Amino acid sequence: MKLATYKDGSRDGQLVVVSRDLSTAHFANGIATRLQQVLDDWNFLSPQLHDLSITLNHGKARHAFPFDPAMCMAPLPRAYQWADGSAYLNHVELVRKARGAEVPQSFYGDPLMYQGGSDDFLGACDDAVFASTDWGIDFESEVAVITGDVPIGATPAQALEGVRLLMLANDWSLRNLIPDELAKGFGFVQSKPATAFSPVAVTPDELGDAWQGGKVHLTLQSTWNGRKVGQCEAGPEMTFHFGQLIAHLAKTRQVRAGSIVGSGTVSNKDWAKGYSCIAERRAIETIEHGAPKTEFMQFGDTIRIEMKGRDGLSLFGAIEQTVTDPG
Repeated sequence: MKLATYKDGSRDGQLVVVSRDLSTAHFANGIATRLQQVLDDWNFLSPQLHDLSITLNHGKARHAFPFDPAMCMAPLPRAYQWADGSAYLNHVELVRKARGAEVPQSFYGDPLMYQGGSDDFLGACDDAVFASTDWGIDFESEVAVITGDVPIGATPAQALEGVRLLMLANDWSLRNLIPDELAKGFGFVQSKPATAFSPVAVTPDELGDAWQGGKVHLTLQSTWNGRKVGQCEAGPEMTFHFGQLIAHLAKTRQVRAGSIVGSGTVSNKDWAKGYSCIAERRAIETIEHGAPKTEFMQFGDTIRIEMKGRDGLSLFGAIEQTVTDPG
């Protein structure tokens, strides 16, 4: 099934069930009003939502209405935690090679992960507001999962069982603020503003055989200012699958229902597939030419992030955002 959260003036929005082709939707308020309620009581509430989803997909839902992605908040407008990994080691290798640094061997056995802000996410069509383009505005196209409860010390296989929903993410980065923050030794804060998520979150069964081994074996498309810059394969080169990422998070603490875990920038060794963030393109340019040529995003720039299923239809809907200033 596919779920979304409609804007209604509140902080948590209104839960809706969305048809498989993203054409129609139906409010779920007879079952639950918010997605977090469903995650907290998944075994009882999700079958009811599934029944509504079947009715909607058969065109028999009495109060269905046209689905509008612009009305969507993030599927979880605020979450108990947001932890983003860096599961595509090719991305790490490129960025480090561009600055003449080696990748520590430990990176290949233990995932990189940071704790992001989860109190305020952006909807898929919300503007991305930044005070200055001097900050080095960059998109990051990713896949993310929403979990149920995962116990402390869970194995990767056990952690994978905790995946409830999948979605896309645009994990905005302010590249020119990152070096000073990392130099302090405490990690990202100002350089990682609010993340945006796809209009809908989907249960793993919606992906069919594209969901294998904790990875999404589909192409993630990134289109910057109307030009397709990334056609990156999300599955084969994901060094750590989602079970491993969640298990990493759960090593010393319980992971509660409503936690979001991201894949990090989707990246491929074949440069012809493009890029999922500008920093990677600039790293490639530095490796090839000695210096980057591609500028970071400017006010008025747009980014579209989308993934299509094996049937050619948009799976999560598209993230479509415009970079704007506070004025």
